[in-house]
Amino acid sequence: MIAFYIIVFYLSLLLLMGYLSSRLLQGTANDFFLASRTIGPFLLLMTLFGTTMTAFALVGSTGEAYREGIGVYGLMASISGIVHSAVFFFIGIRLWAFGKRYGYTTQVQYFRDRFQSDFLGLLIFPVLVALVLPYLLIGVMGGSTIIKVVTSGAFPVAFAATNGGVPPWLGGLAICLVVLIYISWGGLRGAAWANAFQTIVFMVLGVVAFYTIAEKLGGVQAATQRVAEYSPHLLIRGEHMSLLKFTSYLFIPLSVGMFPHIFQHWLTARSAKTFRLPIIAHPIFIMIVWVPCVLIGVWASSALMANGTFVVPKGAPPNAELAIMIRKLTNPWLTGFLSAGILAAVMSSLDSQFLCLGSMFTNDILLHYFGKDRFSDKQKILCGRIFVVLIVSLTYVLSLFDPRHVFTLGVWCFSGFASLFPLVFAALYWKRATKAGAFASVLVAAILWGVLFADAGWGADRKYLFYGMMPVVPMFFGSALAMWAVSLVTRPPSEEVLNKFFFKRKEAAVAG
Repeated sequence: MIAFYIIVFYLSLLLLMGYLSSRLLQGTANDFFLASRTIGPFLLLMTLFGTTMTAFALVGSTGEAYREGIGVYGLMASISGIVHSAVFFFIGIRLWAFGKRYGYTTQVQYFRDRFQSDFLGLLIFPVLVALVLPYLLIGVMGGSTIIKVVTSGAFPVAFAATNGGVPPWLGGLAICLVVLIYISWGGLRGAAWANAFQTIVFMVLGVVAFYTIAEKLGGVQAATQRVAEYSPHLLIRGEHMSLLKFTSYLFIPLSVGMFPHIFQHWLTARSAKTFRLPIIAHPIFIMIVWVPCVLIGVWASSALMANGTFVVPKGAPPNAELAIMIRKLTNPWLTGFLSAGILAAVMSSLDSQFLCLGSMFTNDILLHYFGKDRFSDKQKILCGRIFVVLIVSLTYVLSLFDPRHVFTLGVWCFSGFASLFPLVFAALYWKRATKAGAFASVLVAAILWGVLFADAGWGADRKYLFYGMMPVVPMFFGSALAMWAVSLVTRPPSEEVLNKFFFKRKEAAVAG
């Protein structure tokens, strides 16, 4: 019950923060969706990092390391730190400049304007929404699993079917409702402050969890030595991970360049200089979070209780490894606080993702096709909130079905966004990119993702490969090839478009 009370207290604290941030809301759509473009360096760092560190990073990485070993860190974390910062620099700053110069609020607005195509916006919108949905499921499934495991035994009569723990349907409902309420109150400004708070919480408590568990296992050296005795293959890359598969993982972090919620956070920056701190600190923060989670996952494979049984029993439910280690190797108070830290990572992503979808619907569908002047700021905000409610409801319902491994679902989600990276890169840096090329790029990426995802049993096949490579490789190069080939055989963009989006450096400096 102690862990349960702490989780309830934490969720209540988030609601309080949402209420307080609502007092700062200026009542304009620009403030609700973009915080009036006034976010500074520290808050931008916290929101960007907190938004990218989802249940995939904590719950998923621990579970994957439990099964695949220490190489998981090299697969995603080390390269992600470098790639994410590079994308912030080469993609984020330029998109921020265009957003400030031309008043963009969403990705669809930029692509629609860049390629002078209204229908392209209609094509991109459902593709982005479809790819964000599994991303949302990652958070809800991971968070509800954590709550169920750490509250096990608290309600032996009411929830006997889940060993006395809060069932996933109830835990997921609580997460969705809390996030929905505080972003409805405070908009993106409220989400930014909540993200900053939650990022600090899960980073600090993650380090605490690492040292506490390590001490309980006799220290880092003793815990690792036990893995060397029981599961030595987890300490090396191993034969199960070919060099081709390992290398193909390098494409997945490019997905950050097409996350709609990351795009929205980029636009909130006060100036181009605001990006300096996130670019420098992001890789360091990734290391601080991923190293403990991966090591805990590896140790979980061989950690033993005093009676000689494994801490994490064989056949444990997916996504539960981290919660089981915390619950069995720490005291109830620390279990509650560490669980709150994990929920902080989960919810710091969900709020931005929910809000960006509401922004996309309001700006890309409602206002674009029915006219901006027909709606007041109050009506725009209301429409955004209504769409967020619909998306939250859909996400919750989908989370009730057969669970998938968070890491596997995350990889598929990121692969889809990474396959769209050639679109944004060509739009920003290739003058010859055309409307037809953009259409072909998006269609090929969407079709390949759907075909390969279905072939993998809708994510059920955790070890699915495409001729020894991760599916992201054919999707990425198929999208890039379609953009390149079709653009070369179609009419180039007009001089007016080129002058608008490829202005000189002096003009770019003025925009910044």
